[in-house]
Amino acid sequence: MYNKVTLKVGSNVLTSKDGTPNVARISHVVEQIAWLRRRGVDVLFVSSGAVASGRQVIPEPKRHDPVSCRQLWASIGQVRLIQLYSELFAQHGLICSQVLATREDFRDRRHFLNMRNCLETLLEHGIIPVINENDVVSVNELMFTDNDELSGLITDMMCSQALIILSNVDGIYTGPPDQPGSAVIPVIRDDFQSLSKYISPTRSQFGRGGMLTKCSIARKVAIAGTPVHLANGFRDNIIKDILQDRPGTVQTRFLPGRKASPFKKWLAHSDMAAKGSVRVNEGAVRSLLSNRASSVLLVGVTEVKGQFFKGDLVQLLDEQGNILGLGRSEYSAETARKKLGERGAKPLIHYDYLYLKTE
Repeated sequence: MYNKVTLKVGSNVLTSKDGTPNVARISHVVEQIAWLRRRGVDVLFVSSGAVASGRQVIPEPKRHDPVSCRQLWASIGQVRLIQLYSELFAQHGLICSQVLATREDFRDRRHFLNMRNCLETLLEHGIIPVINENDVVSVNELMFTDNDELSGLITDMMCSQALIILSNVDGIYTGPPDQPGSAVIPVIRDDFQSLSKYISPTRSQFGRGGMLTKCSIARKVAIAGTPVHLANGFRDNIIKDILQDRPGTVQTRFLPGRKASPFKKWLAHSDMAAKGSVRVNEGAVRSLLSNRASSVLLVGVTEVKGQFFKGDLVQLLDEQGNILGLGRSEYSAETARKKLGERGAKPLIHYDYLYLKTE
């Protein structure tokens, strides 16, 4: 069994068909988390459901634009949801806390470390962090794709040993789940590219995400070295079954790749923080994508775009403009342009501070 896990439960699991909180299902999730805590497992609980809880109170807001409605429902719903969790966890002798996050909390390394310190402190005191996107202030560029993205970031930030994502389906199917002959893919190793043909872009009834997002996040987390489990939150004791590796458990499990450093895990989720970009030639691309640990050398750089300083993050592009990855620049944009193509100079991006999307 793992010692620390991130658990993400979607709105469709926590919400009834009429939009009200599914108290019975929420209680069962809490009971399973309590079971884990009794066995010494730290749980970072990413929970959706605040917007749906708020919608129950004011189903017809005076303003009808999507942003205002979402802010209203989230502001009301966060209170109701955390109150429910507090009461349910108390029945098991546990304390929970509320942690609301936006993209701004992860925009640079300092904010990232501040958030990590907060969560580590909560875990040290045996408290269950109930983490959710702060939909009250999260609009446009401040929004995560959905809580699946937030759960992936939390997993890598906290070096969790596994990410469990529960939705209303059993995993990734070989075809539409309701189509005869379709079956759950039990294990996914490293052939991520072929998965797109199995995944429907349809989003859930109450949440913003869908299986496409879940698969994308699962792939990113697995590549960085952490296993991911996609399963059905309506199956009784599914969390227990997954963590006990019970035979016959229905799920899709992404096997982990090579373990990445904490800094590289942060880079994996930091695309929005890039201040510029550098384009490299085909020779550099071959070197970077080989099995050798390679840095980005100025001799292979053909173009520097944007204005950035030493220590800023920059995107790495191939000659066609495809994004290869992200890294921390050892030069300012001005200095990099002056040294473009120079041999023998220190790397523009050192391997230790470079994240490649194929890693």
